[in-house]
Amino acid sequence: MQTAARFNHETVLLDGEDFVDCAFQTCKMVYAGGDLPTFNDCRFDDCDWKFDDAAARTLAQLKQVWNAGGKSSVQAMIKEITGVAR
Repeated sequence: MQTAARFNHETVLLDGEDFVDCAFQTCKMVYAGGDLPTFNDCRFDDCDWKFDDAAARTLAQLKQVWNAGGKSSVQAMIKEITGVAR
């Protein structure tokens, strides 16, 4: 567990990590599809989010679904993720 850590211009591997009261500034946040990370009371400033391995394949599959005519299904998932009412 990372507690009250400050990350600046770093690549941060997220899989299975727990972050509490951390600050990320101009970091590359990398998730590869493993155990979900947790963030409690963290701050993000100008970070880039990158999805590798299984996570990248999931996004590629969603893109295929979108392009194959499943736009409404992908939009429904986005609404679920963002908490926007249907």
